[in-house]
Amino acid sequence: MNSATVASPAKLNLFLAVTGRRGDGYHDLVSVVAPVTWGDTLHVRLSGGDFTLSCNDPAVPLDETNLVLRAARAFRSATGLASGAAFALEKRIPTGAGLGGGSSNAVAALRALNRLFGGPLDEQGLARLSAQLGSDCSLFLQEGPSVLRGRGEQVARIGARDAGRLSGRRVLLFKPDFGIGTAWAYGALDLAGQPAGATAGRDAERRLEAWLADPQAPAEKLLFNSFESVAFPKFPALPLLLDRMRRDFGLAPGLSGSGSACFALMDGGGRCDADRVSALIKETWGSSALVVEARIA
Repeated sequence: MNSATVASPAKLNLFLAVTGRRGDGYHDLVSVVAPVTWGDTLHVRLSGGDFTLSCNDPAVPLDETNLVLRAARAFRSATGLASGAAFALEKRIPTGAGLGGGSSNAVAALRALNRLFGGPLDEQGLARLSAQLGSDCSLFLQEGPSVLRGRGEQVARIGARDAGRLSGRRVLLFKPDFGIGTAWAYGALDLAGQPAGATAGRDAERRLEAWLADPQAPAEKLLFNSFESVAFPKFPALPLLLDRMRRDFGLAPGLSGSGSACFALMDGGGRCDADRVSALIKETWGSSALVVEARIA
């Protein structure tokens, strides 16, 4: 086998509490994250030369700043394998969205290469490489909802009972025609005096533990995102739409990651269907807004 095609899913942060700034410049967090049944597709073909990358989206960089190529070189360094590969990325996940597109692409590249070369790395080896590439890369090694801690590299699967409250839920993903830089979002939290260190960490853990301890609590009771406190005042188009979705349709929408993508759980008793909500999104944000229906994996 000298070629492979792998899915590279988007992710949602259903719960995201940024709890402190670390001495190494990163931030600590507690987050419940889940992949969804929509995202990019990565095609890989082994070659005798170097690693190359092509993409259907002309805005995607094709040089060493792209995590696909960085992942490939990290894989080569870790395994000692000398062969190259040609990557072709079908890009659907927008940048600046908080949906983890770049990190997902990196892990897709690692998985594809590992498969094509006969599995020289076990899951622990893949996890080590993923953590080196980015804080949230490791989550894409999981196939269902997980809890992230530390800077995002500490990943724990959610038990089957609690994952059942999330997996399979129908979601609507939507993004305006602007993105939000992750560095800006973390910097804005720092300037605002958030997070509040150990107190924030304890509060986040208590909130998560309360949801896990109540098997009757729906996913809607879990939703929280620290970044809303800084992103919403800066980008009022976001809370304007989300407030209308709560008021008009009884939904519980939220921001994913640092944004600007948002999501709404669609099968939790709201007074709507996806077509009506999609029409409201286009009416409020314009026809260029991205709207995609998917399910939590």
